Amino acid sequence: MTSRPTGLPKESNFSLQEDSQASLNQGQIRLKTLWLSLDPYMRGRMSAAKSYTAGMNEGNVMTGEIIGKVTESESKKFPEGSIVLTRSGWQSEPVVGENEVSLVDPRIDPLSLALGTIGMPGLTAYFSLTRIGKPKKGETIVVSAGSGAVGATVGQIGKHMGCKVVGIAGSDEKVKYMVDDLNFDAGVNYKKETFKEDLKSSTAEGCDIYFDNVGGPVTDAVLDRLNTFARVIVCGQISQYNNLKNEDGPRNFHKFLRNQAKLEGFIVYRWAEEYQEGIDFLLKLKESGFLKYRETVVEGIENAPEAFLKLFSGENFGKLLIKVAE
Repeated sequence: MTSRPTGLPKESNFSLQEDSQASLNQGQIRLKTLWLSLDPYMRGRMSAAKSYTAGMNEGNVMTGEIIGKVTESESKKFPEGSIVLTRSGWQSEPVVGENEVSLVDPRIDPLSLALGTIGMPGLTAYFSLTRIGKPKKGETIVVSAGSGAVGATVGQIGKHMGCKVVGIAGSDEKVKYMVDDLNFDAGVNYKKETFKEDLKSSTAEGCDIYFDNVGGPVTDAVLDRLNTFARVIVCGQISQYNNLKNEDGPRNFHKFLRNQAKLEGFIVYRWAEEYQEGIDFLLKLKESGFLKYRETVVEGIENAPEAFLKLFSGENFGKLLIKVAE
């Protein structure tokens, strides 16, 4: 990151640099990056605003999680050839310490899913929905950005648990995907003038759990549909990340009071010690043929800045990935 973005990020906020390879110290490994994950949270790390973790400074390597293959090792834990996960950022051949990596579960196939449906996004969906949402059979779940990596998994877990699921997305194509491929009960296009009416008719029984990935007017509309003892799970606020000034907040918080509803935000690392439980659940769901996914793959680490901007234009479909090497 060569400069902090003002509003929407631009390709000029990034530069591609080449460095000479450093020799390894004891306990370090060198990786060949195979896959790089692009995620909305990265926009927050580019900001100087206070957040749940330290932000980046100009000149830092862009943050991000990768799947890499160990090509050189001074670690007994990770010999050459090991396939690992690490948050080393946008690098093609990073050097990392052995305590900064974890082995990819060998059951995950294709490998890219370790950054998507059976990786951090999938674990985000599983733990927040089951621990905070606590779905009950017959309840209605509304999920915004329902065709994305997190939202799609939330909806499918909800269906598996016997809930009615309504997805919100920004195009008719994505709505069709949620209903036809992911088996959501209904999908709503928030860009249509009839959005509020469509949402109301799709949630005739109200909303028991709202999984919020976007914030803004979409969330304002869903809050009007809350049932008694509803749970609102705040995962992301992507509609707000590039605002130059704060928008006025919703004026319908009386809905929480009247309905005795709960609003809770979270960071997935809260459940880091339990990740294996989530991976086992998601793998079982996939192996049963129940869990579907979609990926948008861009080749070449040099194309990461351009691809990153797709997160904020709605161009990407499903999980956005950079394929760096075979």
